Amino acid sequence: MTEPQSPRGPSEPPNNESFLPQSTVLIVDDNPQNIELLQAFLESLPVRIATAIDGLDALRKVEEHHPDLILLDIMMPQMSGFQVCKRLKGDPKTRDIQILMVTALNELGDIETATECGTDDFVSKPVNKFELLTRVKSLLRVRHLKSELERALTYLNEMEQDEETL
Repeated sequence: MTEPQSPRGPSEPPNNESFLPQSTVLIVDDNPQNIELLQAFLESLPVRIATAIDGLDALRKVEEHHPDLILLDIMMPQMSGFQVCKRLKGDPKTRDIQILMVTALNELGDIETATECGTDDFVSKPVNKFELLTRVKSLLRVRHLKSELERALTYLNEMEQDEETL
């Protein structure tokens, strides 16, 4: 029986960021200046970036780009960030996408609503670059580790099925 192979080599430390170039971040905000600012903050990370201008556009871009992380504004026309988050977290195909709500809302009730909708984290505007980058890297690491775990569990299930047929 062979061991499942990790994309990480034996000499690489477990906390490296080799998963970042494989990651896609979707920025969703109805204010173009906010999108530009978040893009500028993220340019130091080796991630792919997509953008959407409202909630409906975000749902289209999720299907098109399959992001690992969404930076999601709450107050938008047509569909709020709360509604987008709830829809994505309610769909088995998209529920594992990490969502970081980026919002000017900072009342306890807003934070509770965001949590009830399924957000993974939130940051308040005006956004601090260091805080944003730290949270983005952390959420992308969580997404990557979940994917590795899923692959390992699938591999183990296949191995068990193979042993049962012998």
